[in-house]
Amino acid sequence: MSRRGALSVLAVVLVAVVAAPQALARPLTERQALARPLTERRAASVTRDTALIAAVNSVRTLHLLPRLSVDVNLSRAARSHSRDMLLRDYFAHGNFSVRMSRFGVRGHVFAENLAWGTGVMSANTTVAHWLASPPHRTILLDPALRRIGVATPIGAFGGFARTTMVTADFAG
Repeated sequence: MSRRGALSVLAVVLVAVVAAPQALARPLTERQALARPLTERRAASVTRDTALIAAVNSVRTLHLLPRLSVDVNLSRAARSHSRDMLLRDYFAHGNFSVRMSRFGVRGHVFAENLAWGTGVMSANTTVAHWLASPPHRTILLDPALRRIGVATPIGAFGGFARTTMVTADFAG
């Protein structure tokens, strides 16, 4: 693993450990999450979401895997989770299976990749970081996964005024 990749993994682990007690808090309902303002417009978020899905599908195509189709329920679950992490200032998967059930996501296989970065994170940078991390790479290149939903809202997080909080939920 490269030094940069190791530092990224270390940073994620440190944030997850520090935030773990807060991650146990009851998640906000979608209505509560929508009531708190974030620092962006919906159109910009949709543009980032579309770019991230395109970048993921580009990588899958290069590895001769089927492209993922967008699933509305996965997208709603991802958006709710990213907003909850920003609003409650934590970074963790939380109770993933309960979230999938709450949003009516069906399937036999489920997975999730998370990322965060200050400012606006590009789709290619996010996917490059996931590819450099073996567990995240495994999810991106899993042939059993057929659907995706992503969210990339921007808001205050971890003492930074503008942070992109990325959630990518997958199902097969």
